[in-house]
Amino acid sequence: MARTCRRIVDSRWFDPLMLTIIFVNAVTLGLETYEAIDRSVGPELNLLNAIILGAFVVELLIRIGAYGSRPQDFFRDGWNVFDFVVIGAAFVPGVRENATLLRLVRLLRIVRAVRLLPDLRVLTVAVARSVPGVASLAVITLLLVYVYAMVGWLVFAEHDPANFGNVGQSMVTMFVLLTLENLPTYIEEGQRLSDWTLLFFVSYVLLASLLILNLFIGIVINSMEEARAIELHRAEAELLDDDEANDERAHAVVVRERLRVLKESLEDLERELAARERSRR
Repeated sequence: MARTCRRIVDSRWFDPLMLTIIFVNAVTLGLETYEAIDRSVGPELNLLNAIILGAFVVELLIRIGAYGSRPQDFFRDGWNVFDFVVIGAAFVPGVRENATLLRLVRLLRIVRAVRLLPDLRVLTVAVARSVPGVASLAVITLLLVYVYAMVGWLVFAEHDPANFGNVGQSMVTMFVLLTLENLPTYIEEGQRLSDWTLLFFVSYVLLASLLILNLFIGIVINSMEEARAIELHRAEAELLDDDEANDERAHAVVVRERLRVLKESLEDLERELAARERSRR
């Protein structure tokens, strides 16, 4: 049974089939948002959702069955745990009775496509691993925005109260400037007060927009490299597990062959003893 399940999971058609089912699930969810379609074919869509859920349950059971006598190893992979939770949530009491929660659960099933696409899985892991670095960068950016907002309020409060009237509005203005939107307009408005205000905007653009943007790109690239290393390590571990499983299967074949030879030898010995008994009589 385990070999059959593993052969199904490792087949070329299995993942494309599940991606197709996930795509049909996404289309079904989209069609349910149209009232006219829901009124006309609502029962059929509900039946299709039930069939899709059944297909997901069968897929989950097959993948768990591929682990044979060690089904607990299935939950060592975070993506497998995610699949189990998303599929099992549909059977939690109260979820099927709540249309909103049920739609959210169905929506989460679409995210399962990430597990089936290696490159997308790497990107997802990279985003997750970049969160601590991005959070630290966000704190630095917030401090920089606050410092420049205070300076901008001191310099432009009376000259441009619409954008620098208080520290809150000034921070909003500096945050918008992170995108370099309307930068020439702000520079032109500042130069009406003094040409020295050009240093304020240029330094902010260099520090906030260019430097922080490059740091952000560096964090993402580093996270991508780590994610690729993790994915490579996972693939190597799966190959190692497959090799160990193959060795175990090969050893089992050898043992069965030896038992067969031993059984035949015993049968031959029994026949020989029986023949001697008959000859004595």
